[in-house]
Amino acid sequence: MIAHSEDGADDRDRDGMLVTRRALIGGVVGAGLLSVGASVQNVAMADELSAAGPEFKSGGHAAFRADAPQVYTRSQWNARSPKRPAKVRGKAPDRIVIHHTATANSSDRSLGHAFALSRKIQKWHMDSNGWDDAGQQLTISRGGIVMEGRNKSLKAIRANDLAVGAHVLHHNDHTIGIENEGTYTKKQVPSRLWDSLVETCVWLCRSYDLDPSEAIVGHRDYNNTACPGDRLYARLPELRRSVAARMDGPSSSDNATGGQEAPIFPPFDGFG
Repeated sequence: MIAHSEDGADDRDRDGMLVTRRALIGGVVGAGLLSVGASVQNVAMADELSAAGPEFKSGGHAAFRADAPQVYTRSQWNARSPKRPAKVRGKAPDRIVIHHTATANSSDRSLGHAFALSRKIQKWHMDSNGWDDAGQQLTISRGGIVMEGRNKSLKAIRANDLAVGAHVLHHNDHTIGIENEGTYTKKQVPSRLWDSLVETCVWLCRSYDLDPSEAIVGHRDYNNTACPGDRLYARLPELRRSVAARMDGPSSSDNATGGQEAPIFPPFDGFG
């Protein structure tokens, strides 16, 4: 991710050196660096499912309401307090930027894994990158679980405003970013993640009165990066069409989301 001016000095890191996507890696750097142990998932799962409410199905997949996905809040995934509150602009974004996290394509679709992913993203961004908070506004796990990222993001979306993030160099003040867990240079996007991405983009386009044919873009459309991976990027035309079709059709409460860059962190097992 690239920091905006509030995270550093005009997209520069704390030492004054320019932060580039080549130096980082496409999407959320550091997300999912460590595997989530079963014990971590099981300890809090009962509380997590209780907090999730009726929208969380027994199969472990988040269902969608008529006009909005089930978005798990920062308090639900136990976010840290940001170093500084996010800047909220009194206007809507004009672009939805699609990222991939460029991390392991985990087979864990659980709520516990998704929550741990958000915590690891935030830890990496705040402790390793020196940013104020997680850079992206929204995160979607490979299990299709949608989570709030940067502080104030969910409230801002509901108010048709933008909580400025740190996800795309020089364009953070007019874009909202969605991080999709995994690496999609060669691998296909899981169906659960894809379905949630479609519904999330429908929600954002409706909330902000955006035309999906123009609003939905890939990170590489703005910066010199491989993000969101060749496979995911190639499906963006399909994403735009699917979102437009959903927006043109009736809403239904029954809808269920039924050249590489070098990383700056050490390699880890399970990357694929």
